[in-house]
Amino acid sequence: MSTSETPSFSHNTQFSSSNFPQTLKLPSLHNPPLLLPPPISDATDHNYPGNADNLSNLQVIPTNLTSESGGRVFIRDPPWISALFMKNLLFRSKKTSGVKLEFQEMERRKYYLLRRRQVKAETEAWQNMVEEYRELEREMCERKLAPNLPYFKKLMLGWFQPFREAIEKEQNLRRSLKNKAAFAPFIDALPADKIAIIVMHKIMSLLMVGGSEDRSVRVVEAAVQIGVAIEQEIRIQNFFKKEKNDKGREVVAEGEEDQSKEVANLRQRVKCLIKRNRVNEVQKLLRSEEFQSWGRDTQAKLGCCLIELLTQSAYVQPPIDQTADCPPEVRPAFRHVFKIAAREPGQTIMKKYGAIECDPLVLHGLDKTVRHMIIPYVPMLVPPRRWKGYDKGGYLFLPSYLMRTHGSRKQQDAVRAVPPKQMQKVYEALDTLGTTKWRVNKRILSVVESLWAAGGNVAGLVNRENVARKMKDEEGFYYPHNLDFRGRAYPMHPHLNHLSSDLCRGILEFAEGRPLGKSGLRWLKIHLANLYGGGVEKLSYDDRISFVENNIADILDSADNSLNGNRWWLKAEDPFQCLAACINLSEALKSSSPHTVISHLPIHQDGSCNGLQHYAALGRDSFEAAAVNLVAGDKPSDVYSEIAERVHKIMKRDSEKDPETDPNALLAKLLISQVDRKLVKQTVMTSVYGVTYVGAREQIKRRLEEKGVISDDKMLFNAACYAARVTMAALEELFQAARAIMGWLGDCAKIIAQENQPVCWTTPLGLPVVQPYFKTQRHVIKTSLQVLALQREGDSVEVRKQRTAFPPNFVHSLDGSHMMMTAIACRSAGLRFAGVHDSFWTHACDVDRMNHILRRKFVELYSTPVLENLLKSFQTSHPTLTFPPLPERGDFDLEKVLESPYFFN
Repeated sequence: MSTSETPSFSHNTQFSSSNFPQTLKLPSLHNPPLLLPPPISDATDHNYPGNADNLSNLQVIPTNLTSESGGRVFIRDPPWISALFMKNLLFRSKKTSGVKLEFQEMERRKYYLLRRRQVKAETEAWQNMVEEYRELEREMCERKLAPNLPYFKKLMLGWFQPFREAIEKEQNLRRSLKNKAAFAPFIDALPADKIAIIVMHKIMSLLMVGGSEDRSVRVVEAAVQIGVAIEQEIRIQNFFKKEKNDKGREVVAEGEEDQSKEVANLRQRVKCLIKRNRVNEVQKLLRSEEFQSWGRDTQAKLGCCLIELLTQSAYVQPPIDQTADCPPEVRPAFRHVFKIAAREPGQTIMKKYGAIECDPLVLHGLDKTVRHMIIPYVPMLVPPRRWKGYDKGGYLFLPSYLMRTHGSRKQQDAVRAVPPKQMQKVYEALDTLGTTKWRVNKRILSVVESLWAAGGNVAGLVNRENVARKMKDEEGFYYPHNLDFRGRAYPMHPHLNHLSSDLCRGILEFAEGRPLGKSGLRWLKIHLANLYGGGVEKLSYDDRISFVENNIADILDSADNSLNGNRWWLKAEDPFQCLAACINLSEALKSSSPHTVISHLPIHQDGSCNGLQHYAALGRDSFEAAAVNLVAGDKPSDVYSEIAERVHKIMKRDSEKDPETDPNALLAKLLISQVDRKLVKQTVMTSVYGVTYVGAREQIKRRLEEKGVISDDKMLFNAACYAARVTMAALEELFQAARAIMGWLGDCAKIIAQENQPVCWTTPLGLPVVQPYFKTQRHVIKTSLQVLALQREGDSVEVRKQRTAFPPNFVHSLDGSHMMMTAIACRSAGLRFAGVHDSFWTHACDVDRMNHILRRKFVELYSTPVLENLLKSFQTSHPTLTFPPLPERGDFDLEKVLESPYFFN
């Protein structure tokens, strides 16, 4: 067995991330060393022994004899028992039993305190915000003046009371009408103050992160999101209102006098269950509600009604001009307007859509104070529940679904119908990703806050920085993961996560630290060079290390004087991640023992044009395999530069032709000096995902606009058309085997779709996939604000979309499978792992082992007859249809991937 896959206990020492939080009042353990991470366990009571002192509860579980696990035996221990305790329990004398039991009890207490906080965070987030605004109101009334508040909270407090009163008036009106559900369904299902808080924060959040230059948001988007948020809060709170069945009493109706007392009693009973560590019983109450989703119509109607009430009750007032004779101006804070939609290619009819705009005064001063906007839900303080089904896993109480189906009923039904045993590997991979513990890098967060205070650009980063500030004092937190319909994994928390921007990635680090070691110090330098970019990442490993060593002075200055020094780190393509690496490397270089310095930094290994790597493995073409680093080389092969060189040769040939007979000659002469790697990169990247000629033309047109050489619009368009044709031709010339497989996949999809059937397949890990491309049925609903046109999934498939989307979707399902296979194997080998599609992360000291594992799993994946299995499944599902034969493939030896240093790099 390879030592790179199966670590020994002697050299895999780990270190915990920090001491216990001060708020828990527990003594520090001074960073006790840990061994292997404990096997995944569900964050619910049935995994924990009722009596922690009863050591018989420890289960010895033999694993499957895979290449990673061999004959190893894992001890499935409760989460409050660390690996150190287990080692002591098994191997040390009885003299220390008292210390071990004390440590065990502290870990147990710590876990349950965190879990209670998590339950409270999920079930009482909006209520806590309501109480905060009530307290601000009381303070304002008692002191007869407005509290000294940040601009954002001052705005919200000014809107809170009139908006709440407007909602209460509407609630009373609806209760007195027979048709109360016509325009405001469920408006009386929550207290008015809670609804007001949800709507105000949702609207402001959408306006801040929507990306629109005028900070507006479409009515349909805002209405549905508000409806979903209120439905979700009702669902979470329903179990607080439900009477015990054995008492035979009905739930108290909304609005009756004894409602608050009854709800308080139920809330107290639930809290007692939580205190007695019986969260399972509370969860069963929630699941037994048999809650039926409202649907988009109801969500949109309620959302529109509440948006209308907000526009009628929220106002802003400009600063009073003492010299003016006229009374002070008061303006609506939000306006409902209609805008002209951007025309799509080929569209002749002008379309309008409803939008909500905010007054400029709302935006005034907002960037510097919007950090006070509360994000109700944050990453989890305890490991997520293990996945066991479509809606069984993830958060403790918040609605969690295995797959993001975006309303596709057929995809939901397919996942629900699969036997749990078939999905076991998928569940295990998601659980592995979900149990990776993160923390906030306080050094980077401090730099971000300083830049913000100095007026730095924060557009689109509001929610992320808010979450980071809220989580910065936590010892660690977790991200539950789920899948898109193709099988790619994503964190379920939307704001601060490692799939997001450079800033988010820079702020996050592993909660657990591990010593760098000799190999880790090397990988840290390579990682820093990769983050700096600018072409450095395309050099050999030795040259990347040389780049770092030649810039040591700037790196140390970046770490020591991030804001007032040379700011070398700001020149990097990923500046905040680069700064984090500078700080870590500085700590190591200043240490008398660099290899023992603890590192929390995730080190990335990225695929080389990963989609084409998967096609090269499917087609077994040796030339294509070499082009995308499936074969060892002295430095990374750069497929983008290869395509750019071919494009240049074609244009050079065309430029020498007679312009009188060949109109491309003039365009070639105009473009030949502008051809470079950047011009063609996006088109090459997206070619594997089915980019069309029109798409390629628009991509290249944007790059030419950036260069600024061609000013005439007509000439720019013609040049982009020509460059797109040449680039596509160069791609087909270089990747013939890949194009043949893409064509075969598209042909099969067309045959299936012409029978009005969606293309369906099962990934190598057992996940069923149904392409969700159906002709939509336009559904018009009348709301109190405007008429909305909603779309529903119809019964007729979109033949063209089913055909063009299948090749990229199929490859995405394969790269998702590779990532999940790698995650499971890394966990078995004792590594911490995080994945971002084709970018795999682990500690610096473990990069060598992860590299071996990810290559072995890639070879394992494509050692199976992937295309043959796909064809067989099509023939089985559609026995009356005739499919084309598989395209010819080469004789490339997949085992060469194991020796390729730049396959992922």
